[in-house]
Amino acid sequence: MAPGSSSQDPRTVCLENLQPEIKTLAERLRYEVSVRGKQLGWSEKVARFHFKKNLRRIITDLYIRDNCHPFKATLLVWVQVPMWVCVSLALRNCSVGATDSGVQEELSAGGALWFTDLTAPDSTWILPVALGLVNLLIVEIFASQKMEVSRFQKLATNFFRVVSVVMIPVAATVPSSMALYWLSSSFMGLSHNLLLRSPTFRRLCCIPRTKSESDTPYRDIVSALTSKYSFKK
Repeated sequence: MAPGSSSQDPRTVCLENLQPEIKTLAERLRYEVSVRGKQLGWSEKVARFHFKKNLRRIITDLYIRDNCHPFKATLLVWVQVPMWVCVSLALRNCSVGATDSGVQEELSAGGALWFTDLTAPDSTWILPVALGLVNLLIVEIFASQKMEVSRFQKLATNFFRVVSVVMIPVAATVPSSMALYWLSSSFMGLSHNLLLRSPTFRRLCCIPRTKSESDTPYRDIVSALTSKYSFKK
């Protein structure tokens, strides 16, 4: 599983801050279309068509004005995923398919702690289980956000839960070098998520405050997870 993206980058914040303005403009547009439709004798279908057409234009203008088109918020993912795949394949080739035996020998003796041989799978399952737990924690942190979610978002959340669990046995069968890289990558993703929830850090980076931002983000996360999974009576 590729590293989790940050909880709220500046473009995501921009999109969230635009929602109240979009809602206000949409209500005004609905009224104007209704009045215009009565004057011209539009049917409900025609009025709905003009409303959606003009609303798309208004939203596009707002995105251009504030330079926060939703696609730009996904650019990081389009870089992360190919890099994650390429590095994983490179580590696999170096661990089990290297033409230069010296590279494989260095990896076989370049580990630490319990995973001294980076070319062999982690027989203790510590790295795979840690990977699964970190990935699940990233997913649950997103799921714990107090906001309305669509059916697609719920399905996506459940999908990533399944992927996080499936990655445990997968990581147990690959060289430890890959499992270690996956764990490090996911841990960095988790760190970014937590760091970008800090109000102090957000103000330091000049990230504007959003409606969903909390003054006690970490306490809220613990409270949400505790309540959801009944860690305490």
